[in-house]
Amino acid sequence: MAWSDAGICAVQLPEPDSARTLARLLRGLNGLPEDPPMLLGADAPDDVVKAIRGTQALLQGEPLDLLEVQLDQRGVPEFACRVYALARAIAPGQTRTYGELARELGDVHLSRAVGQALGANPFAPIVPCHRILAAGDRSGGFSAHGGAMQKMRMLEIEGACPGGTLPLF
Repeated sequence: MAWSDAGICAVQLPEPDSARTLARLLRGLNGLPEDPPMLLGADAPDDVVKAIRGTQALLQGEPLDLLEVQLDQRGVPEFACRVYALARAIAPGQTRTYGELARELGDVHLSRAVGQALGANPFAPIVPCHRILAAGDRSGGFSAHGGAMQKMRMLEIEGACPGGTLPLF
């Protein structure tokens, strides 16, 4: 996890090893303005420690929404910020589709743009892009290590697809 004085800048779900996880986290920080963010391992402030613990708990199956976690969205396009706000409103164990989010943004034809914004999400799972599915409740994409299978595991942990009943494609 990386943070600044304004909030969490980026979260990286685990890769096969810690070196790859750190490398991918650092790639995701490109383009951030001003001072470089702090990284896990530095002296983390209490709100960051709380965000880390909340993220760990969520990934272990606790039904948390992490809405109290402050995000540093500097450098994030305005459209993506709107998409992320809608995604954060989806409760654990619930899912929505790209089309439903597009409709809430005022144009169902924005479904692909919603998917692209979520594919660039630097805050997963604080911004729970894994809760957004393709039409017909298909998994759609997932940019974290493990792809769609990881997305389905995260949904199953939250109880959104008991028994893995959602189709992968």
